[in-house]
Amino acid sequence: MNIELVVFIVYLIFMLGIGVYFFLRMRSGGEKDYFLGGRKMGPWVSALSAGASDMSAWSLMGLPASVYALGMGQTWIAIGLAIGYALSWILEAPRLRRYSIAANDSITIPQYLANRFLSKNKSIQVICAIIFLVAYTIYAASSIKACGTLFNTVVGVDANVAMYLAAVIIISYTFLGGFSAVSWTDFFQGMLMLAALLIAPIFALALVQSGQGVSTMDQVEPAYWSLFSNWQDIVSGLGWGLGYFGMPHIIIRFMAVRSDKDIKKSAAIGITWTVLILGFAVISGLIGRMYLGEISDTSTVFIQMVRKIFPPVISGILLSAILAASMSTADSQLLSSASAFASDVYKPVIRKGKASDKEMLWAGRLVVLGVAVAALLIASNPNSGSIMNLVSNAWGVFGAAFGPVLLLSLFWRRLTFGGAVAGIVVGAGVDIAWLAFLSSTGVYEIVPGFLCGIVAAAAVSLISREPDKEVVKLFDRVTSNEEF
Repeated sequence: MNIELVVFIVYLIFMLGIGVYFFLRMRSGGEKDYFLGGRKMGPWVSALSAGASDMSAWSLMGLPASVYALGMGQTWIAIGLAIGYALSWILEAPRLRRYSIAANDSITIPQYLANRFLSKNKSIQVICAIIFLVAYTIYAASSIKACGTLFNTVVGVDANVAMYLAAVIIISYTFLGGFSAVSWTDFFQGMLMLAALLIAPIFALALVQSGQGVSTMDQVEPAYWSLFSNWQDIVSGLGWGLGYFGMPHIIIRFMAVRSDKDIKKSAAIGITWTVLILGFAVISGLIGRMYLGEISDTSTVFIQMVRKIFPPVISGILLSAILAASMSTADSQLLSSASAFASDVYKPVIRKGKASDKEMLWAGRLVVLGVAVAALLIASNPNSGSIMNLVSNAWGVFGAAFGPVLLLSLFWRRLTFGGAVAGIVVGAGVDIAWLAFLSSTGVYEIVPGFLCGIVAAAAVSLISREPDKEVVKLFDRVTSNEEF
């Protein structure tokens, strides 16, 4: 246990060091550098940063736990996510990068949506910022909760103490280094996550085949291996993929890529990485069922499998992947919350455009601190729900609110400002209402929320006055072959 703890501490110090490094070398100190890395991210860092910011602790704890407990039917979540992620890189990434530059060099998603319509109306930015703050607080809570579970299970540290420690480290390097620090920590963490998910289930499978597992495939009930157990699993699983089109902390990476040419490289790297992560997360759950048998806390299936197979030094390194997954998502969520408030509410609404770069940076940093503290309070509440539940709630709101509007804004010339506002509000509202009153149907709330968001945005746009000529001209410029 002491060796594993030492490995964890070394890893945390390394992450903090990256934050200090980028704090010291930040050139201009402006909001574009802090919130978007100056649009200078290369393909490898962009791709792995997008993937790692997506695959939080649920990829090593939540998804394997669901597959372990409920069977092959949960594989549809991985299938849906793989399809959605690939389509977001192929369809959404190239045009969003170009459009965000053409639309007054937008550095946040709410800013892009306002500039897309050349509008001075700040309502869409305020609405987006409110959704960001609420949903990201819940999302970040899942990552902090995973850190507490990891330390408590592995080294016996009180879960709440561990959550406070993890939160302090995450806040520190995000606070100091901004987008560059977050992206580079995500790059290293993405590599570690992939290594852990490749190594652990392969070794466990070899042990099962040699007779060292609790059960074999034939001894597990046949229904467990059914991929087509019920239609709700299929619809809900595929529905998870819709979330990628509206996940701000992921698609902001599209806007930060250096060039159109690098987008293609990033897409190939990112899609390959994500498919491997999802595939081996599912395999971890299935093999864990045979290797470990019945365990009381299903969220620890990956942890228990690693600790049972490997010596402390190796297990400490592999289990650091859970820290990596937790931190790589939490830091991105904190930064997205900060950028949404500072750039989209504080500067244009509260300060009426008079805030200096230094003031903007400190406004963003204070939001990082505030959201992290709120997330910590949620995570430390024993009634806050499982890691997977927290993730699914936040994922559903983001996907339903922003996915339909972002896709329409990139591919439909006729979309209006009012249509965009309606799509965001209706999508988020239906998602929350479905979760509150119709979750018993077994259908993931993002599916009806996404569909209603598209209908609302399209309907309001069609009954509204057509977009101004300048808005249409901007759309045509982005869809041309002009270099950005």
